[in-house]
Amino acid sequence: MKRLIIAAAALLAAGCQPMPAENTGSGQSPAEVGEVDTADIPPPVRVPEADVDECAARGGEMRRLGRLGRETCVVKYADAGKRCTDGSQCQGECRADANLPPPPAEGAPTPGRTPAQPTATEGRCQADSNPFGCYTRVENGRGTTICVD
Repeated sequence: MKRLIIAAAALLAAGCQPMPAENTGSGQSPAEVGEVDTADIPPPVRVPEADVDECAARGGEMRRLGRLGRETCVVKYADAGKRCTDGSQCQGECRADANLPPPPAEGAPTPGRTPAQPTATEGRCQADSNPFGCYTRVENGRGTTICVD
């Protein structure tokens, strides 16, 4: 068993060695292969100072968000974490919370309920106005999962 562990460690260590330049397939050194021409990449868009001031006045902060790294004003919500079943109950959206138990299947027995009463999906009010990521939005007691990047 000890020999097997040593052999596996040796194989892993060998796989982490840099490739010599002649093995890159293009005749170029690894540094040349990994280079990116940045001439085609546009510089980040500067946010007008008025937008930054407006964001600060709302109690927010500018953050680079999403795949494009766009400057976005993110405002924290006072009702963050409050239980909800619809976005109308929150300053932002009502989002399903992984810490809450999932609702039982429709018609399944639920403690304290008759089997004929379906249980609505429950969530929590989102923490801030950041729209990016994958989450389940709860509207009218029903969840819809989306991903925004």
